[in-house]
Amino acid sequence: MKRLFRLLLKILKWAGIVLLGILVIFLIVRFIGKRINSKTPDGGINETFYADINGTQQWISIYGQNTDNPVLLYLHGGPGEATSFFDYAFTRKWSDVYTVVTWDQRNCGKSFSKDQCDDPLTYDILMKDGEEVTKLILQHLNKEKLTILGHSWGSIYGCNLVMAHPEYYDAYIGTGQLIDFRKNEEAFKKEAAKWTEGDKEGLALLGKLQGDEFTMEYAQARNALMKRYGYDMLADGADYSIGAAVIFNPYYSIGDFAKMLTYDFTPYLNFINSDEFARFSLTGRNHYEVPFYNINGDKDYQTNHILAEEYFETVEAPYKKLYIMKGSTHGLLETRSGEFSDIIHEIASDTRS
Repeated sequence: MKRLFRLLLKILKWAGIVLLGILVIFLIVRFIGKRINSKTPDGGINETFYADINGTQQWISIYGQNTDNPVLLYLHGGPGEATSFFDYAFTRKWSDVYTVVTWDQRNCGKSFSKDQCDDPLTYDILMKDGEEVTKLILQHLNKEKLTILGHSWGSIYGCNLVMAHPEYYDAYIGTGQLIDFRKNEEAFKKEAAKWTEGDKEGLALLGKLQGDEFTMEYAQARNALMKRYGYDMLADGADYSIGAAVIFNPYYSIGDFAKMLTYDFTPYLNFINSDEFARFSLTGRNHYEVPFYNINGDKDYQTNHILAEEYFETVEAPYKKLYIMKGSTHGLLETRSGEFSDIIHEIASDTRS
């Protein structure tokens, strides 16, 4: 019995040594990868900082290969779903033609803090946030105007900012364009009803989408439906390694990843179900004083591409152009980042001519 116990201790000891060795190797490799991704391009810029935006600390990242390039502000989706834990992997693909600014919006991503969660989210608060971030970036980079690129929630947010303050922006680019949240959900349910015909499990998921309130259960059922029928964000797989992007993220410490586990989505959930969120609707609002671009996937039902195309037809702008990425869902920034980057380069060339 003693011999067996000693053998067990020896096995556990060596298993611990092996695991420790793997952890050390992982941390060394991660450190090297982070150092490589942290380099500032010659003649370029690579900065991150927290700024006091409308009374809260919010995180901003700036990366570009040439500081003479125009500026592009990327607005992530959600609302409340920052992508800074991996999005540098696709935003840097535009950094040769734009100085790219990414911003973790109020109380999400690296801007999240439990101490800042008390104020209810409103249209006016978020619009003030967007205006203050824009003015700060323009001053910091000594530019007169910038381009907005908004994805999903970021697209409807960006439209509102551009319409309210055209003096700050030289172009608008929307992708996964959202027009009106309630109309979008109605369109989703109609589309999902076609998918689920004769499918008991699918119909059971569809049954969870009753009522007008957006809950976590609703979101989970909605995502499960898209995944079941091949319309989820990563339906075709990413064209780069998201896992590697996370591991070698130059902006995130182990502590930052740990903080993600404490994230409280409740304020944003309350916002989505409020009249304040409804105020962002683009219904009946289609006049823009800057060029208007849309890049949408023809399999995107998360933000319904048909509603986006119908809205585009009504848009009044100095110039407008619609790009349809065939076979793409809502995750075109992940699944077709190379093709998406080509379009951004084309738009950059357009806006300079």
